[in-house]
Amino acid sequence: MVLVDAPLALYRRYRPETFAEVIGQDHVTAPLRHALANNRVNHAYLFSGPRGCGKTTSARILARALNCEKAPISDPCGECQSCRDLARGGPGSIDVIEIDAASHGGVDDARDLRERAFFAPVSSRYKVYIIDEAHMVSPQGFNALLKLVEEPPPHLKFIFATTEPDKVIGTIRSRTHHYPFRLVPPKLLSDYMLQLCRSEDVGLEATALPLVVRAGGGSVRDSLSVLDQLLAGSGPDGITYDLAVQLLGYTPDSLLDEAVEAFAASDAATVFGVVDKVIESGQDPRRFAEDLLQRFRDLVILKAVPTAAETGLLETPADRTAVLMRQVAGFEPTELTRAADLVSTALTEFRGATAPRLMLELMCARILVPGADNSVEGFHARLDRLERRLSGAAPAPETVAAPPAAPAPTPAAAPAPQPTPQPAPAPSAPAATEDEPSGWGSTPEAPEPEAATPTPEPVEPAQPAAVAPTPEPQAAPAPSPEPAAAPGALTTADVRRMWPQVLERVQQLRRFTWVMLSQNAQVAALDGSTLTLALVNTGARDSFTKSGSDQIVQQALSDVMAVQWRIEAIVDPSATPAGTTATSAPAATPAPAPAAPTESRVPESVREALRQGPVPITRVDPDAGVDPDDPVVDDGSQDAEALLAEHLGAEVIDETPHGR
Repeated sequence: MVLVDAPLALYRRYRPETFAEVIGQDHVTAPLRHALANNRVNHAYLFSGPRGCGKTTSARILARALNCEKAPISDPCGECQSCRDLARGGPGSIDVIEIDAASHGGVDDARDLRERAFFAPVSSRYKVYIIDEAHMVSPQGFNALLKLVEEPPPHLKFIFATTEPDKVIGTIRSRTHHYPFRLVPPKLLSDYMLQLCRSEDVGLEATALPLVVRAGGGSVRDSLSVLDQLLAGSGPDGITYDLAVQLLGYTPDSLLDEAVEAFAASDAATVFGVVDKVIESGQDPRRFAEDLLQRFRDLVILKAVPTAAETGLLETPADRTAVLMRQVAGFEPTELTRAADLVSTALTEFRGATAPRLMLELMCARILVPGADNSVEGFHARLDRLERRLSGAAPAPETVAAPPAAPAPTPAAAPAPQPTPQPAPAPSAPAATEDEPSGWGSTPEAPEPEAATPTPEPVEPAQPAAVAPTPEPQAAPAPSPEPAAAPGALTTADVRRMWPQVLERVQQLRRFTWVMLSQNAQVAALDGSTLTLALVNTGARDSFTKSGSDQIVQQALSDVMAVQWRIEAIVDPSATPAGTTATSAPAATPAPAPAAPTESRVPESVREALRQGPVPITRVDPDAGVDPDDPVVDDGSQDAEALLAEHLGAEVIDETPHGR
């Protein structure tokens, strides 16, 4: 019976023989090739870097090129005796000595090396000492080699290879040319793995390749060892994803998908169900946390850079990218970074933990309950949910005038003077309407004092003033939803407080709607998911609905307050547009009274009452309470419709106040 030897390990069978075959170390191999071609080789080199990145292999290639019969040459020819002896699988050369400093790092070993180093090479040009794991040489051993490394004989070359260059004493490092090796990038390593699989005629699934590269950690030798293990255990289908997950101990994507989607939906039952599956299947809780952190990392990058898969920031297949895009839509950036921080912190707590399942469940509980986290990240996570619904800003000065929307029925008596503009009833009817603006006195002699002190001066209007509060309880159903609102729900007062910001957003979306709302409408009431806007006349209401402005308001409310409400428009002649002063505002805020006259700012109902009543126009102070900082500027020569036509090209079809 003939026994057939098993093939060598992959990292031995595919060990590079030239610098051109070394992957991921161009910053080292290119200068060395130039130095060899120019015959400017130093007497001592120090190769440092992580394990399995090509330090010892590069040292052998350098020794092979130095002793090549065609030297100086950048790459060994592979034909001469020295090149064949030092080739992959060759017997080796007596003039190239490899020393493991882990077992030969004492002072006696250094003295023995120093005595033999002065002998000339047997058959090669140079005698080369490759000292692997050089950081294991004791300080006494380095000191014994110091003089030899500093002034070696012409035929002697030293190559030190180490993973910890800081442990090599400075006097030795200062006499060498230091070349730092690096870990191989994942993309380059993936291509190299695929090339080897084709050479071995073994299939490799695209979803299994990232697991192999991740298990190798950027080390070529470690990656080849992992690939060799999977090749040995592969079946007719080659290396599959299930095989890689089971052998390498990674968490399946299906389990990670279930956990991440449950975190997005705050589904605690599903999250803790996943934890139970992890424990019951015998998986390592720490490995699950590491895989979950890797998934959150992918989601953080995808949230910040939606094109990460196309630009190469994420090494994921197309089908996995679609799944990640669906998952990232359920998170805010702060929630993702906070969850990743919590998982990263939990990984440090897993070290030496006696109850890993408990640690894993506590980690999941912290992610699920942002309210239990008093850190800055926790506050930001909660703000992501609340900042678009609640505003901590103080009410603007003009919002004080919003509550007087309650006395809506009082101006309804304004049309009363129209049928009876004759002697006695006319003054009494305007008195009922004038009591609300409180600057429109019935005595023509002193209009200005009335604006300063509206209540004490008129004696007769004292009776209507007492009568005026009586309709308020009947017209006050508007504030009634507020006491009945659930805790945390928005009220009409909240909407009025946020209305200036809503108008700013409306101005950005459509200027026509903004002009209409700022001059003709105010917030009337909020009932559940229906927001009622009061417009000053029927024409404004019809223009609002026919122009699709309700959709613009819905969009603005969604952008500013994160709500989806239905907009209902009603006609209320007493409606005070946002940004102007309410009819009763001068009593509460008398400071804006001395503003410059602007007739277009007077409410339409008051303007109509003055136009038809016996009170002369000269007695009217139409702009009492107008804010001088109001951005709407009107010279009094044009009304709102003319300004719309001039500046926006708009036309009001159904309502012309002067044509009634």
